[in-house]
Amino acid sequence: MQKPHKPAAVFLNIPYDDRFRRLYLAYITGLTQLGLEPRATLGIPGGERRLDRIQALIESCPYSIHDLSRVQLDRNPPPTPRFNMPFELGLTVALARRNAARHLWFVFEAEERRLMKSLSDLNGSDVYIHDGTVEGVMRQLCNAFVRRRGPQPTVPEMMKTYRLVSRRVDAIMANAGARSIFEARVFADLSFAAQTTVKLLRRELV
Repeated sequence: MQKPHKPAAVFLNIPYDDRFRRLYLAYITGLTQLGLEPRATLGIPGGERRLDRIQALIESCPYSIHDLSRVQLDRNPPPTPRFNMPFELGLTVALARRNAARHLWFVFEAEERRLMKSLSDLNGSDVYIHDGTVEGVMRQLCNAFVRRRGPQPTVPEMMKTYRLVSRRVDAIMANAGARSIFEARVFADLSFAAQTTVKLLRRELV
């Protein structure tokens, strides 16, 4: 049974760790500024087996972004590479091959040509290189969604939204009683903060 689509939803397949914190916020604010709705496994409610819930979330989104920039071994023993992101990309590619009209996926990376070594099966696919920077993420989000109908903000406008929302992160975490920015309630509140900030800035431009 096909899952109902949310027309503007974008599944975010990204690492959840403190070194990725700035880019995590960049994806949330940048997608919101583009009139899209970021979705992540952080917001998946309990109940079903996690893998089933992840697949259902991917199927409910017409778009997905897969950030494969974190290929290094982690610092915690035993040193281990991260396989969640390429695994979820594989699930998504299989979904898109079954019904290409229902899902469009994008691969983001920090370094040019590294994907040809880390995941050579994707050679020939477009890769969006963000250089590991917030501005790079904004630039490549604009490139990925340039053909989509809807708001087409400039990168400086997106950076302004990012800065305004980033100032609210500590207060959002405190209000949620959160120990990490990578918690379901914080993700929801950051998404809402991005939405309200975008609306406020658009009113200022009128």
